Amino acid sequence: MTAGEDIAVRRKKLRYRAWHRGTKEMDLILGPYADAHTEGMDERNLDRLEALMNEEDPPLLKWVMGQEEPPANVDRDFLAEVIADHQARLAK
Repeated sequence: MTAGEDIAVRRKKLRYRAWHRGTKEMDLILGPYADAHTEGMDERNLDRLEALMNEEDPPLLKWVMGQEEPPANVDRDFLAEVIADHQARLAK
């Protein structure tokens, strides 16, 4: 497998994971985000997405909904991108 195939497989796996979180609410937030953005992501941004998806759904949903502040270890800039993407989809 070439490096290009490796990253293509990783993108596909992340899109699948984004749509199969365990809670429908997070599926509907992360799934469309992953579909729209993973093809253009480099390794660094795929790492950022993967790190965010490694968080548990209940706190992640609270952060997305603005009900709680994420802990310091969470990439807040990336989380803000995901939130902005979700809000833009809701506004359509």
